[in-house]
Amino acid sequence: MSLTANRPSASLSGPPAQLDPISFEVIRNKLSAITEEQATTLKNVSGSPVVTEATDFNVGIYLGDGAVVTMGPQVLFHSGSMASVVRNIIADCEDNPGIREGDMFVLNDPYKGALHQMDVTFIAPVFVDGRRVAWVGACAHQIDVGGMNFGSWSLAARGIQEEAMLLPGIKLVEQGEVRSDLWSMLMGMTRMPTTVGLDFKAMIAANNVAVGRLRELFGRYGLETVLQVMEHELEHSEQEMRQALRALPDGVFRAVDWIEHDGHHNTLYEFRLTVTKTGDELELDFTGTSRQAPGFINCTHSGLVAGVFTALLPTLAPTLRWNEGLLRAVTITAPDGIVANSSWPAPVSSATVSAVWVVTNVAFSALSRLISTAPDTARHAAGVTKGSMTVMVLNGLYPDGDPYGTFLLDSTAGGGGAYQDHDGLTASGDFCVPRPAIANVESHEADGQIMFLYRGIVPDSAGPGRQRGGATVGLALTPHGADELSAMLVGHGVEVPNSVGIFGGLEGSCNRNELLPGIDGVSPVGRIRSARDHAAWPGGHEVMGAKPGFFTLRRGDAVAYSFQGGGGYGDPTDRDPVAVAHDVQTRQVSREAAVAVYGVLLLEDGTVDKVATSARRAEIRTERAGSPVSATAATSVPRSGERRLTPDLAVDADGHVLCSCGHDLGVGPDWKGSTRRRVVEPSAHGPMIRLHADLELREYACPACGRLLESAVSRIGAADLITSELR
Repeated sequence: MSLTANRPSASLSGPPAQLDPISFEVIRNKLSAITEEQATTLKNVSGSPVVTEATDFNVGIYLGDGAVVTMGPQVLFHSGSMASVVRNIIADCEDNPGIREGDMFVLNDPYKGALHQMDVTFIAPVFVDGRRVAWVGACAHQIDVGGMNFGSWSLAARGIQEEAMLLPGIKLVEQGEVRSDLWSMLMGMTRMPTTVGLDFKAMIAANNVAVGRLRELFGRYGLETVLQVMEHELEHSEQEMRQALRALPDGVFRAVDWIEHDGHHNTLYEFRLTVTKTGDELELDFTGTSRQAPGFINCTHSGLVAGVFTALLPTLAPTLRWNEGLLRAVTITAPDGIVANSSWPAPVSSATVSAVWVVTNVAFSALSRLISTAPDTARHAAGVTKGSMTVMVLNGLYPDGDPYGTFLLDSTAGGGGAYQDHDGLTASGDFCVPRPAIANVESHEADGQIMFLYRGIVPDSAGPGRQRGGATVGLALTPHGADELSAMLVGHGVEVPNSVGIFGGLEGSCNRNELLPGIDGVSPVGRIRSARDHAAWPGGHEVMGAKPGFFTLRRGDAVAYSFQGGGGYGDPTDRDPVAVAHDVQTRQVSREAAVAVYGVLLLEDGTVDKVATSARRAEIRTERAGSPVSATAATSVPRSGERRLTPDLAVDADGHVLCSCGHDLGVGPDWKGSTRRRVVEPSAHGPMIRLHADLELREYACPACGRLLESAVSRIGAADLITSELR
């Protein structure tokens, strides 16, 4: 099923002919400024730390047909789905109840454009002289929208009807007045009406500001002129995207990733993507992806598009205007009823941190391989940034009996993927959030009921590589001022290292979830100060899986969890030994990992033992090659007459794939068949790698020089995936 149709390429070289360049630039930047003011209004009115601290929201301006013109730099997932929200409201509400000036609609139905039910969207039409000319919108994650569980993360659900209230597009504001009957109904379905009500009012205010500013802009420059600029923005982005694609060679690029556990069973779900680039068009085909799950990890069509859009922006469009025009050169193909394009009534309340997240992972991996084929764009390719998301929801009662609840987004502080010329960022923030932020520890504690025992960088969590991935963060907390709290912890990536590396870079750490039961009379405060203290805790510690679900935290208990590090870039034995020594000095890499993975030995003063390091690296490469290496790994390809396939592989005029050392791996595309392939234990890639029972780690090395060309997380018994192919 084709989900995003191509449109004819635009033929544009500048602003509309009748508009001078200065006015054009003023208008287009004013549109962006209006979106910024929307975001500022939303944050200033909202009382939820999800919005004010973690910025889990987005805003934007849309054409009359719903096409995205501007979007905020907050959570990109939301922007990718907003066009679908607008179009479904137009289709469903045009005739009844009607769309009039001053109306505002609320929607959270994932089968109508939302990502999951907690992402509530408010959409307002913009009228000029009685004519509907545009839309504005705001979307923000809500702490609770009802359903069987606090937070609306419905682990036990087997259908969407069991998860939360479902709003397909309801006219909550009618001609400028909030409908009190509907407002009371919605507030009655949430366990946190004060917080959710304030967020709803914040989105209404943000939209009102945007409507007013757009009308001012129309009045100053003329309606048709501004609309022409808005249309031109989309057409110009399409043109530039097509131009970027034409500069890249045609080829096929593949990626695979996994989610373990669907909320009911520890089943492994595969996300398989084939990206085909032809001329100025791009096809992303998800055929081969697992069928939809009985549990809440699925995403709908809107989530699929959101994940692709999020991966597309920083790879192929890092300097372009971000709007829906970028998707006009893209076709997304996905069978109905798969975990990445579920059919009604599949449950989807965990979509954003499950299927949408992994769609982004595979899209980014495949697109990174595509852009690495050209030197001008290769710098934007990277290992995967924190390939999973862990959600912690806590609720209970304040001492006065009022309800307490919070949604921790500290897992935003994972590790960033490594690039060809620099390491990934430590505690980088999420890939889908260009302006990442997490709440201060003091903000959480001031809100009451919890105390942080630690929050800090986790050693050996970064994916090793020539350029190292970013290290991640871990934390532990305990109830404070409450006898007990209800806790919920869900995610994936405990048994799947989703933060895969690229071009021989290794995987970032897996997530780790632990419960440390309390001991009467013993406080964890001051005793648990880092993950190193867990093993010595007198109450023991329980290592929990990817979806522990709901459990009770009592006074004296502690819960600890850490997140995934960033994937590495290139063979770790190519990393500058001095950089490894610095990593050890800053405690991002242990001495043991420096020797085992990077092949770097240090003297007592922390400097590099050059002789021992050279010998250890030769030993590692010999182990990979299966015999003493006979060639020296070079540092760059291609040579004259060759085309670049990866940083270490080139394709010659006869179609042979050559390692940078000169070794011939045979006629492509199946260059892996001529590598030295071996299956290694998870610990070989770091102490924090764990694997689902159905998975294995594979390495593909050049048999001549021993350079690691690729590391892959694969299903046991599955055929090798040819990740890069030129045509």
